Amino acid sequence: MSIKVYRPISNARRQMSIIDSSSLSKVKPEKSLLAITKKTGGRNAQGKITVRHHGGGEKQFYRIIDFKRDKFGVPGTVATIEYDPNRTARIALLRYKDGEKRYIVALEGIKIGDELISAKSNIEIKTGNCTALENIPIGTIICNVELKPGGGAIMARSAGAWCKLVAVEGKFAQLRLPSSEIRFVPKECLATIGQVSASEHMHIAIGKAGRKRHMGVKPTVKGKNMNPVDHPHGGGEGHSPIGLKYPKTPWGKHALGVHTRKLNKQSNQLILQRRKKK
Repeated sequence: MSIKVYRPISNARRQMSIIDSSSLSKVKPEKSLLAITKKTGGRNAQGKITVRHHGGGEKQFYRIIDFKRDKFGVPGTVATIEYDPNRTARIALLRYKDGEKRYIVALEGIKIGDELISAKSNIEIKTGNCTALENIPIGTIICNVELKPGGGAIMARSAGAWCKLVAVEGKFAQLRLPSSEIRFVPKECLATIGQVSASEHMHIAIGKAGRKRHMGVKPTVKGKNMNPVDHPHGGGEGHSPIGLKYPKTPWGKHALGVHTRKLNKQSNQLILQRRKKK
């Protein structure tokens, strides 16, 4: 896949780009694997906005993704590679030999017709296959990693994401995450060989405000452009500085650079090396 840049025939088109979708399958999504999603508009059960800038957007069906890959020992053939409006990566439809169909997150390099398999042991180390961390050679690039055995993939699922298996010692495997963090994961957890597809996603230029509205994102206004009654940064003439020692949220709390991870979080003991600040 590559980045497609539009011709600058208007101000909106001038900066706009998308991922070229010519290689995707020209088919409708598998009907049995679709689910209805309801939009909240950022509101809770009382109708109050608890998450700002949510609302609107195109209606979408949710594609049910097999993050557990628990169909062990049954080969599946890649039938289609499709666009998923709910995630940054592409998805692939696997058609298993027993007739069942499942969606998985597509990997870089897989093609229609490839045969993939998931197994707990004795598996070929090739892109798209899924197995336990203890069976994967050290230094292999992996993605869609579980945190608990049988719990389904949680880490490295977005476009272009990957982890690197650093070591396997005792009950745990050591993974280097995209953030440079190194953490312990039980070696019985499943992981998929390879890197998630659509790695060019980070280079996409939205181009115009209307495209963001189609995604369900409402306009965002800087605090320094507001009045003092609406935001701690508000007031002043022109582009005035915020006039504070540190940035604040609209509700007066510290913003930018605040540690949000709980100090007593149970999984802290599984982090071998914290991420490096850039």
